[in-house]
Order: sequence, then structure tokens, then C-alpha cells
Amino acid sequence: MSKTFRAWDVDQTWLLPPSLHEFVGSEHVAHFIRDTVREGLDLSAITGVYKGEQGQPPYHPGMLVALLLYGYSRGVYSSRQLARACEERMDFMAVTGLNRPDFRTVSDFRKRHLEPLSKLFVQVLRLCAQAGLVKLGHVAVDGTKMKANASRHKAMSYGRMKQAEPRLAAEVRSWLDQADAADAAEDRQHGADLRGDEMPAWAANKAQRLERIRAAKAALEAEAHASTPPDPAGPGPSTGMQEGKRLKRAPDGGPPDAAQRNFTDPDSRVLPTRDGFIQGYNAQVAVDAAHHIVVSHRLQSRSGDEAGLVPLVDAIGTMLGRVPREVSADTGFCSEANLAAMHERGIVPYIAPGRARHGDGVHIARRGLDRSPLTRAMAETLVREGRDSPYRLRKQTVEPVFGIIKQARGFRQFLLRGLRNVRAEWAIICTAHNLTKLARAAP
Repeated sequence: MSKTFRAWDVDQTWLLPPSLHEFVGSEHVAHFIRDTVREGLDLSAITGVYKGEQGQPPYHPGMLVALLLYGYSRGVYSSRQLARACEERMDFMAVTGLNRPDFRTVSDFRKRHLEPLSKLFVQVLRLCAQAGLVKLGHVAVDGTKMKANASRHKAMSYGRMKQAEPRLAAEVRSWLDQADAADAAEDRQHGADLRGDEMPAWAANKAQRLERIRAAKAALEAEAHASTPPDPAGPGPSTGMQEGKRLKRAPDGGPPDAAQRNFTDPDSRVLPTRDGFIQGYNAQVAVDAAHHIVVSHRLQSRSGDEAGLVPLVDAIGTMLGRVPREVSADTGFCSEANLAAMHERGIVPYIAPGRARHGDGVHIARRGLDRSPLTRAMAETLVREGRDSPYRLRKQTVEPVFGIIKQARGFRQFLLRGLRNVRAEWAIICTAHNLTKLARAAP
């Protein structure tokens, strides 16, 4: 007796249209994110941009917002990957309603509405608070280095710029002289479509590189001669222009030869990591210990974390109307000013003044901090409380969030360039993280 199998008829035509709610299971996060965007978020800042009835009707902005947020929650980030998923994956089809926007539509939508997309973080955070996921009993703060959309090898030091600029300028002048001398012959060779006096590609590439070097060199010189300190909210000093908290200058007052500027993403910086140096950004978050909700985020070009603590804490108060009872952070956030700021806000800080010695858990204060009264008291508190200190919650609260974003969802490098755009992209990443937490808590 032969075995009977289920039918596998690929030519069968559907007699009734399928239901989107049956593409994936009823408890799937795709349904939750789609319905949250449709019913729970105010998208007027995006939809209000579209006016008039001219031309072909565009894709619904809400659909594209849901597509981006769902894609970021699933570890799908690039516009090409998102467009492909709309054609190949049932969960994405359930989000888009079988719409298939091409990758350029997705990319242009993200670039056009980057600012309002980043501000959706506040709305999602308040939904998490309404669902009881944000307690603000203990909040842990930390930062992680993320690669920029730029190679560390696409940077040049000021010393090399000074050597390369005259050499390239001489080469370009020589090639342009050769191109001028060959004009008549090229006119006969190229025919009617081209004049024949266009700059050859090999000369144009050198000329473009020369212009980029000159622009980067001028930017470093302007930074060195600036009479006012750099904007704290901006990219900060270029790589090699600062050592610790002290600005570095050459003897003539200009940039030191070691100062660098990246040609691809000038706002990014060379940052140290455990695995060496990367061209990237320092992405920071404050995470609520109750359910690992990101309650504020921040991104900067500087490697040091110290300047991020107060803005992160103040952002929590702005968005939620209250500040956490306790805040923990590692030694990178410790300063006398930060400890004083936490006390002023009625927050109990647990900020390590130094790295713990292996085995005994004693935090040795960094040089210069051991004489500061608040820092010394902080060190004594951590030693006295030992393993019972709330400081133990720091790693188990904030580190898993970075692990989920970087390892589980594979986000290790920003797609966008420039500090403003990368900050918005980091906000979208944190929004998608909170949405997945909210989905798990939904009844």
C-alpha cells in the first residue's frame, strides 16, 4: 500500500483572498508592531507633510513607519534588505499588507522623515510606562562603541595632508597641461557628443582627492584656531586634537601633525575598544532595571562617557515627568560634578570611582578623584555595601540591552553618516527595542 501525502499543487489558484492575520501566528510581534503604529502612535508630523492630490498616490506613511520599526526589531536594516523581505517573508507581508515598496522608496522615506521617526521613541516609551514596564526604581547607564559608516583607513593625519597637498597639486597641474595640449586630437576622436576637452577620469579623481584634502586640512586648522570651545552637543574635537581633557595644539598654534579627519564621515572619531580602534560613535543608553526598557538614549563622537550622565538623566525627567530613585554607572561616568548633579536631583548614585580589583570588589578611585569628597564617599559606600550594593544591578541591566542590539539583532555599524543622522538612527534602534519589550507584555 503506497503512502498518501498532502497535496503540493503549486499551480492551484486561490478561490478566496487570504487574510493578513493568518500569514503568521496571532501572537506574532508583526501584528503587534503594525497595530501599534496604526492605532497607538501619532504620525501627524509625518503624514502632515503630504499635501495635494497631484501624481500617483504614495505608499501610506504609516505602512512605511511600521515596516522600518518592524525591520529594525528583526535585525533587518538596509533598504534593499527591507524591500526584499516585503517580497519574500510572510511576516513582513503581514506588516505591509502585501505592499512591495522598492528599496529607493524605503531609503528616501527614512531620509526624508528621519527627525520625526527618531521622536517616536518618546511615544513608545510612554506606552511602556502606561503598561507598567517602567518603574524608575533603579536605572543603569552605559555606553558602547559602534562603528560608523566609514573606514578608519579613509582618514588622513594633518601631517600627511601637508605633504600630500603640494604633491597632488603639482600632479594635477601637470595632467591638466597634458589635457590642454591634446584637445585638438581628442576633438577628432570623440565625435559630436563630447567636446573633447573634458577632464580625463584619472585627472578628475586626483583633483577631487586634492579638494577633499584641502577641505579637511582647512577644517582642522579652523578647529585649532577657534576662539570658543567646541559645541558640547556637536562632534567635539577631532581625533588627535585632545588628550584627556586638554586640547592639543602644535607649537605654532595650529593642529598637531597627528590630528585626523575622516573623509567619509567627518563627524565620526577613532575610538578605542577592547578589540582595537574603530572609526565610530559612542552610543549611550539609560535602562530601567524592572523590564530592561531604554528610558533615554544619547550618542556622541567622544570616547569618554562622563559628559553623558546628566543629559541622559534629565531626558528621563523630560519625557516621563519624574526621575529615577537610583542610578548606577561605571567609572567612565564618575566625576565630582556628576555625583553632585545626582544629589541635586534627589537621585541616589552608585557610580564606581574606579575599576574594581579582581576578587575583593574594592573600587580604586582614579587619580585626581581620590581627594574629592563626594567621590571618596562614593567609594566608601560601595566598599561598605559590597555585594549587597545596588551597583550590582548595573551589568545585568544595561549590558543585556547592548547584547541584544549588537549580537541578537546584528546591529554593529550605523548605516547613516553625520552626527545628526546617526543620532536619529540610534533613536530608531532604541524605539524598536522598546517595542519588542512592549509586545511581550501585551495581553
